[in-house]
Amino acid sequence: MAISRAQALKELLPGLNALFGLEYKKYEDEHSEIYETETSERSFEEEQKLSGFGAAPTKAEGSAISYDNAQEAFTARYVHETIAMGFSITEEAMEDNLYDSLSARYTKALARAMAYTKQVKAAALLNNGFSTFKSGDGVNLFSASHPTVAGGVNGNMPSVAVDLNETSLEQAVIDIAAYTDERGLLIAARPRKLIIPPALMFVATRLLQTELRVGTADNDLNALKTNGSIPEGYRVNHYLTDNDAWFLTTDIPNGMKHFVRTAMTTAMDGDFETGNVRYKARERYSFGCSDPLGIYGSAGA
Repeated sequence: MAISRAQALKELLPGLNALFGLEYKKYEDEHSEIYETETSERSFEEEQKLSGFGAAPTKAEGSAISYDNAQEAFTARYVHETIAMGFSITEEAMEDNLYDSLSARYTKALARAMAYTKQVKAAALLNNGFSTFKSGDGVNLFSASHPTVAGGVNGNMPSVAVDLNETSLEQAVIDIAAYTDERGLLIAARPRKLIIPPALMFVATRLLQTELRVGTADNDLNALKTNGSIPEGYRVNHYLTDNDAWFLTTDIPNGMKHFVRTAMTTAMDGDFETGNVRYKARERYSFGCSDPLGIYGSAGA
């Protein structure tokens, strides 16, 4: 439906002092704190996890050398979505000198709506990672049992969901240090940053930025801060829907990824039959996860 004079009636009348409601600020590009961004030239992208070799056995004197096999583990697929939205202004509204004011305001509103949608889609993988969103290995993005080729498992969540506190955060650092590759060899993995909803920002500040332990009369050092366990600190993501869920990105390569197939473009044209002017915005992208060990999460107690 086109924006008509009836929807902009007050702007045709004298005495109007201000227009408001479209000038709100927005949280900018919070997905960049979680995802590595790459460009794409295909309708979808696939990334393949490989298995290396197991630990080398001892060779007895005079015996034959042992040979191992490498293989593919699992495939992560990114299917790009097209996100598009538009609006139009009636010919009559343009004739009554509303074109400049309406087009200027609502093109900004259109950009805000597109940006909001992108952040919601980016956060959806974390919001649904304990329930419906699967990683390439076929289990939930956050799972205590990501299978390996060797028959073992990796866990990128606590065995029992826990709230964010000193004990749970220290245990997460320990869990990440225990990651293994597909053949059971230890990986030198560590956390990078803590991703939290707004409700946990004050908890995170106390945990990561105080010199002494939080909530105790003991004169002990804050080991998380002293050891630099979370070197990039914390980031608030305002699009997380669970107020007690929390996440740690790790330094495992090829973890959470965002592919841009087509950057956002805008266009306008006139409709011959109605005389209306139409505006649209369009972009195409995907969010996903290649290696689930690139992130650790807890749904909270």
